[in-house]
Amino acid sequence: MTALPGLRLLRDRPFELLQELERRGRAVAGGRRAADGQEWVGVAFRLGSETFLVSRDEMREVMSLPTQLTRVPGARPWVRGLSNLRGQLLPVIDLRQFLGSGVTPSARISRVLVLNHRDIPAGLLVDEVLGFRRFAESEHISTAPPTLIRCERFLTGAFRRGGESWPVISLRRLLEHPSFLQASA
Repeated sequence: MTALPGLRLLRDRPFELLQELERRGRAVAGGRRAADGQEWVGVAFRLGSETFLVSRDEMREVMSLPTQLTRVPGARPWVRGLSNLRGQLLPVIDLRQFLGSGVTPSARISRVLVLNHRDIPAGLLVDEVLGFRRFAESEHISTAPPTLIRCERFLTGAFRRGGESWPVISLRRLLEHPSFLQASA
């Protein structure tokens, strides 16, 4: 706790305080950066008891589960409904149910990953979003570990750090898959 008095001295100088916090953050994260400076940034989320990553570039935003979802007659059960997102209709898809691993419960921590795809608007309902994760490119392995939720056809490898493996789901691969595009029952 010796660091706190130093920060308290800067409380009336917000710019210097932010600089000191950034300096300390970089010092802590310095050991995790790749030697060549290349890093991969993704969003970690949970489906059931498993955690996954998705590339930050494949997502537009994360939102809470909308309170108003309009059910789509004749749609597959994994299509939870349509939501109005700032004037645009957004289909909300239960990702766990689409993958055949049960229905995602509507909980306070449930989130919708709004995808960044030019032609296919969609939001994927997940159990929880865990935030950004940064990895050195050298931590990437091309073989993804086996998962309980059967999604291997959408995985593009994993990142390994310490004893943990973080499978990476390609949302582009998922969105363009024929079974996803056949949303009518």
